[in-house]
Amino acid sequence: DTQRDYLNKIQGASQHLLGIVNDVLDLSKVEAGKLQLERLSVDVAQVVRDVHAQLIDQAQAKGLSLHVHIDPALPARLMGDGLRMGQVLLNFGSNAIKFTERGRVDLVVQVQASTDQDVTLRFEVRDTGIGLNAAAQLQLFQSFQQADVSTTRQYGGTGLGLAISRHLAEQMGG
Repeated sequence: DTQRDYLNKIQGASQHLLGIVNDVLDLSKVEAGKLQLERLSVDVAQVVRDVHAQLIDQAQAKGLSLHVHIDPALPARLMGDGLRMGQVLLNFGSNAIKFTERGRVDLVVQVQASTDQDVTLRFEVRDTGIGLNAAAQLQLFQSFQQADVSTTRQYGGTGLGLAISRHLAEQMGG
């Protein structure tokens, strides 16, 4: 049992470190203008369900409910970068779970507008977490920024995920 506990801690720490390294690499690509989005056929509903599957254990471990809401008007397939869509949604969902002590987190995708050639989607991650005041919200999407320094100590994180997500969302027109 002691060895299993050590291995679980080592695995958790190595996954955290890998996440930081990947964030630094992505941020470097963004800042160098080298992060290119792919344009492939994507099942957006499946991307949302995959993110849900990746987050459900984390949510349940905290006693939170995690719900998915997919607009029935969402087309079966769209052109876009499903990997990067999932990355942004996963980052927002992970943060929502991290900063929510009780209640729920919702992953939502809605069709905002649709023509023969284009579909505009709205992705939302809603939670019953701690919330942020207006001043803290202004800092959120800056590299290496957190709402305040106590959040880093209490919840961990580097502040890179939201900065990268902002760049990806902007590249996707959001």
